[in-house]
Amino acid sequence: MKYADIREECLAANMTLSKSGLVDLTFGNVSVYDARAGVFAIKPSGVAYDKLTAEAMTVVDLDGDIVEGTFKPSSDTPTHRKLYASFGTKGVRSIVHTHSRNAVAFAQAGVEIPCLGTTHADFFRGAIPVTRTMTHDEVAGGYEWETGVVIVECFANLDPLEMPAALVRNHGPFAWGVSGEKAVECALALEIAADMALKTLSLSPLAIEAPQYLVDRHFLRKHGAGAYYGQKS
Repeated sequence: MKYADIREECLAANMTLSKSGLVDLTFGNVSVYDARAGVFAIKPSGVAYDKLTAEAMTVVDLDGDIVEGTFKPSSDTPTHRKLYASFGTKGVRSIVHTHSRNAVAFAQAGVEIPCLGTTHADFFRGAIPVTRTMTHDEVAGGYEWETGVVIVECFANLDPLEMPAALVRNHGPFAWGVSGEKAVECALALEIAADMALKTLSLSPLAIEAPQYLVDRHFLRKHGAGAYYGQKS
């Protein structure tokens, strides 16, 4: 396999996702991008997780053409294409889509996930945005591509590495990272943040977001040039 490295990484990330508790049935997928080659590996459409192999991963270019593999790629492939076209130059190498239940609840309500505390801030530098409602023409036309478009619209003033997730209104969450492992971690962190926010708001509907200086301190101690959390490699 010419693209064995990203197919193996994609398989590993999809298998981690399947064990994470974020996926019901065959909902959800992970892709892994090779920026130099301009291609990404993605889970095949509708294939059960226990049937996946590295060879089953489909490699697609940014024009949507299959360059390696025999399976039809995920139906969400155009969304991944759009996100890599926009975020790939900024260091995003992997994208995860799930229908995790708490994050979907926020997406269906059309409500961003507020940053109420430091657990959220460790992964996301502020409230996790929710897209606008898609128009009839967007849904009737290139629906999956347009899904990527409305996500990118949310990031006109956001850094995708500081905010590695978004909620598509009436649909569900997308998350991403610098590797398959990190992207799945962000998808899990997103669901944890959504669960905590729902519980906090049920206890105190008027709970306010954490102050930005506290959010910044927690985010930047784990991310960026001055990060000091964890062990040096």
